[in-house]
Amino acid sequence: MKNQIFSRVAAYGRARLVGTMPDKTKFISQDGTYPKGFLINGVSSGVKANAKKDLMVLFSPTPCNAAAVFTKNAFQAAPVQVSRSVLQENRGTGIHAVVVNSGCANAVTGEGGIQDAKAIAKTTDELTQPLRKLLNKKDSMSSTLLMSTGVIGQRLKLDKIQQGLGATFKDMGSSHQHWMNAAQAICTTDTFPKLVSKQVKVADRIYTIAGATKGAGMINPNLATLLGFFVTDAPIAPDAVQSILRHAVTNSFNSISIDGDTSTNDTIAFLANGAAGGSEITSTSLEYEPIRDAITGLAQDLAKLVVRDGEGATKFVTVRVHGAKSVEDATIVASTISNSALVKTAFFGEDANWGRILCAVGYSGATINPTATSVSFVPADGSKTLKLLVHGEPQNVNETRASEILAQEELTVDVDLGSGPFEKTNWTCDFSYDYVRINADYRS
Repeated sequence: MKNQIFSRVAAYGRARLVGTMPDKTKFISQDGTYPKGFLINGVSSGVKANAKKDLMVLFSPTPCNAAAVFTKNAFQAAPVQVSRSVLQENRGTGIHAVVVNSGCANAVTGEGGIQDAKAIAKTTDELTQPLRKLLNKKDSMSSTLLMSTGVIGQRLKLDKIQQGLGATFKDMGSSHQHWMNAAQAICTTDTFPKLVSKQVKVADRIYTIAGATKGAGMINPNLATLLGFFVTDAPIAPDAVQSILRHAVTNSFNSISIDGDTSTNDTIAFLANGAAGGSEITSTSLEYEPIRDAITGLAQDLAKLVVRDGEGATKFVTVRVHGAKSVEDATIVASTISNSALVKTAFFGEDANWGRILCAVGYSGATINPTATSVSFVPADGSKTLKLLVHGEPQNVNETRASEILAQEELTVDVDLGSGPFEKTNWTCDFSYDYVRINADYRS
């Protein structure tokens, strides 16, 4: 019966000729330049069927100043709990490795799940110990951060993962293929691996930044929103690593939404090993803002890839809210629009039902002046903006023009609250029939 329903729904969608699935292979990185001093790889440990890659390790022989942000979900997965403890224990000594497994979230697995996570960290620490550059006599045996993704409530296949760790370390490297192997290994329902790298000139130095992320569903801003990491060879001080991460996440991963759900496993980590040399960058250095902004830009690129790969998504929608009385008001309005199921389904149907957007603005809880609010569609192709509401007055909307804009793969919803100088930009996607199909069959 369920398959019959899905077949009918799919046929209905095809009949309406809306929501054509875009070609997402164009977003796969074909090459890259990667930070000095990091080794990486991704392999198949046998947890996933059909020999799909499901385990990655990132390693720096030089200890890294590191920070991470974690989910606020009350049911925090075992790797979240263990990684939080490792960071607290390693203040001043550095992190050497990040391990990510896919296929099993190791979430809501009780004390056994905690012990499994600790066993993976211990195995990694033992494998890396002979390779570490012990720059600090306090160098800790425990220097591995963990992330897991997959089905909740199931124990890890610990023996396979531990064997996979050994295989991963035998063939680690710094080539684009090594990085791509890692990006592939952390995917679950993702349709493409998400990998970005860039170089930035700060003062007289060239620093390199790279990162990978996974996520296509269960995505909603709440401190962190999925799994991901970014690393650099810049010499960034511990306090600056933490503040840069917060700034980057606030303006990237915490500014996206696919379905309004916050996972039990969400983790974003940032590591800096200083391998490119130069003076240490602190939060008061002249180099601080340029490196912070470059890292935030890379985080935004990664976050946008998550939205583009939203489960069943056919549209990439930028939600720009400006004219707000406060940053908080701008943020809550942008988030409310991005999370609205009615707004998202209208985008999939290519229906210019702007009343749904206005409704979301009104119930957001922000300070709103209805007679000052304006809403427009801004097409991605650079053609003329379509005004829907101006200072609270509805416009005579050309439905043909509206349909042309909504038929495009990308567009911007521009909301001017007309009440102040603050703004916030979020990124979201539509809700399609495929989203229901993917998540109805997630465990089957």
